[in-house]
Amino acid sequence: MRTPRHFWKASAVVAAGLSGALVLQAMTGQESGGSHAGGAPGPVTSKAETTALRVSGDGTSASLGKRDTKPFSMLGVTWSDPSARVGGTVEVRTRAAGTQNWSRWLTLDGDSGQGEGGAERGGTEPAWVGPSDGVEVRVDGKDSTRLPKGLRLDMVDPGSGEVTALEPAAYAVEGSEEPTPAATEPGTGTGTEPQPDATLPETPVPETPTVPSPSEPSAPEPSVTEPSVTEPSSAPVTPSPTASPSPSVSAPPAPPSTAPRPSITSRAAWGADESISPEEPSYLPGEKIKAVVVHHTAESNDYTCAQGPAVVRGIYAYHVKQLGWKDLGYNFLVDKCGTVYEGRKGGVDRPVMGAHAYGFNSETTGISVLGTYTSTAPSTAAMTSVARIAAWKLGQYGVAPTGTATLTAGDSGRSYSGKTWAKGDRMTLPAIHGHRDGYNTQCPGDAFYGKLATVRTWAGGPVSGLTLKSVTGGGTSGTTTYTKAGITVSWSATTPAALISKYELLVDGKTAATTAGTATSAKATLTAGTHQVAVRAVHQSGRTTTTAAATVVAETTAPAFTTKPNLALRTGTVNTAAVPLTLKWKATDGVALKEVRLTAPTARTYGPTVTSANHTARSGSATTWSMKAYDRAGNTATASVAGTPVILQESSATRSGKWTTKSSSSYLGGKSYTSSSRNASLSWTFTGRSVAWTVSRATTSGQAHIYVDGKKAATVDLKSSTTKYRDAIWTKTWSGSAKHTIKIVVAGTSGRPAVTTDGVVYLK
Repeated sequence: MRTPRHFWKASAVVAAGLSGALVLQAMTGQESGGSHAGGAPGPVTSKAETTALRVSGDGTSASLGKRDTKPFSMLGVTWSDPSARVGGTVEVRTRAAGTQNWSRWLTLDGDSGQGEGGAERGGTEPAWVGPSDGVEVRVDGKDSTRLPKGLRLDMVDPGSGEVTALEPAAYAVEGSEEPTPAATEPGTGTGTEPQPDATLPETPVPETPTVPSPSEPSAPEPSVTEPSVTEPSSAPVTPSPTASPSPSVSAPPAPPSTAPRPSITSRAAWGADESISPEEPSYLPGEKIKAVVVHHTAESNDYTCAQGPAVVRGIYAYHVKQLGWKDLGYNFLVDKCGTVYEGRKGGVDRPVMGAHAYGFNSETTGISVLGTYTSTAPSTAAMTSVARIAAWKLGQYGVAPTGTATLTAGDSGRSYSGKTWAKGDRMTLPAIHGHRDGYNTQCPGDAFYGKLATVRTWAGGPVSGLTLKSVTGGGTSGTTTYTKAGITVSWSATTPAALISKYELLVDGKTAATTAGTATSAKATLTAGTHQVAVRAVHQSGRTTTTAAATVVAETTAPAFTTKPNLALRTGTVNTAAVPLTLKWKATDGVALKEVRLTAPTARTYGPTVTSANHTARSGSATTWSMKAYDRAGNTATASVAGTPVILQESSATRSGKWTTKSSSSYLGGKSYTSSSRNASLSWTFTGRSVAWTVSRATTSGQAHIYVDGKKAATVDLKSSTTKYRDAIWTKTWSGSAKHTIKIVVAGTSGRPAVTTDGVVYLK
């Protein structure tokens, strides 16, 4: 018998119904972080305001015009017969408190498939609309079906202040600022169905899609049994601030789970006023949870994380005080920030009977995410918490989250996809499934429903999306990484870290390092040689998955310069500040040479196969050329060479035959020698390891013979289609520095005998 906890309610509603006034119901709840006299959390006062809707003459539509209201943050539309359903569209819009800003029309779910046998009223899903002080409602039923009787709007203010003790579970009736049609409370035997005005306007076309009409259930959930009620004392007792009240009925055991228990905000912490739902909890007949049903609360997503407890208090108050349920319908609630709230009392670790899935309450537990997820999926944080709660609860009874469950239908029904069944039929459903799989409702919304496969994988494992992102320590070549010894391995996974027990860094199949599930990298030290490195993720279920292995070579041998750096003069235009020369070298490595870098007098980087590079150097200045070879592991070797280019002017040569001096700024030193006399010669003696003969060239230039240390080395033709000055036309390099003599002899080429020289350059 449930009369005692509604004794004050009946008389208050009758009085309000006769006077046509709004009905205010005082409720209490407790806010997380609140305190009462002893420093423990205290309840938070909640209030509810109701007003009847005006129903059209044919009974197929109803409305409530724009009006001012007392402050509220949650609302729903309810009706007298708890077994009735609204098959049409129920829409509301609200005005933000203290403003003139009206919201868009919000569609309420008129057939949620929730409730219990002892309910006093039927109703839509409650909707969180945020702090509001104005409202408008429109209901458009099916053309062939009359709307349920006793339609009214229920507005809940979950409160935000703190009190020091529970208040009596009575209703305070206050006058409305404007008269409204009388609302008849079922069971009172008083009041009349409000009638529309003669000029009732046509119901506007909804701005949001209409929820498909579900099939009418033939009876309330048959598996729910109404427990006896504990008579309240005249002075309510303050509930425990740390946990739900312990039931006096014999509670089934709380078996251990294969998955860890996530953090759960207790009823005391979110502000549950236990005095408004004093009945003892009931438990699943078989004392075993076979499946988890996932819901959304089908309301606005605009609440803040800080408002989460207030939203839960609002749903609690709506279910208990407005619909007459014994307690919250859901076993657990989750906000968009991932906070998990204890729902129906009885112990979060027990198989508590909820009122969330018509026909399947007796074998399931219900988790609802605050908000609506028809077009937008829940946050990762919310889905992570759903997966964790589901894994924990199913793990208590040996049910695999990625598997299926066979449930017995408590009544005939139809799913959102059109599948039908009879009472007593055995239904095979995913162990974690959406409410729509067992009832004709959109819940938990298309976007959320599409993510349930992900939730199952997160809950049951193994870790998904595990990828080895990088192995660092030295360098890479193709798919192989090289290091001296130490490596840092980085990875990523799509399974949230909260569901991962640990990661293991494997070297040649053995664990080299272990990290927490929140880690994304690990370090290891390798012995010399070739190794296979991989990462293994251990899901909280114990299931594992391993990345493909990466090849890593560890070595400490430095590369070598098999040909030390050396310099040689080269052909090209000579300037006193830039004498052309070639730097040569050869570096090798026993495993993998990466590059060779020139570090002075300038910085250059050369690939592993490059063995020479052209440069210039200032004449008369000694320059050191420093090089460093790197292998892929990071080992290095250095080498260097020094050299000084020296210009010997033509005037310093030993002459033979006729030579004429020419002057021009284009010549080195401003002068040069020219001769057209056959066998005229110039010779220079120097000590060095490389030499270049510098000339001027034109179309009329002739040939010359070159002798090195008394032996003819070459005949060079100075003819050029373009005029060139200071052109190093011929070079000679030795392995080491020594004394040498260079002699040039005019060949006397027919028709173009002239030879013009600008001297020689040698490298010492």
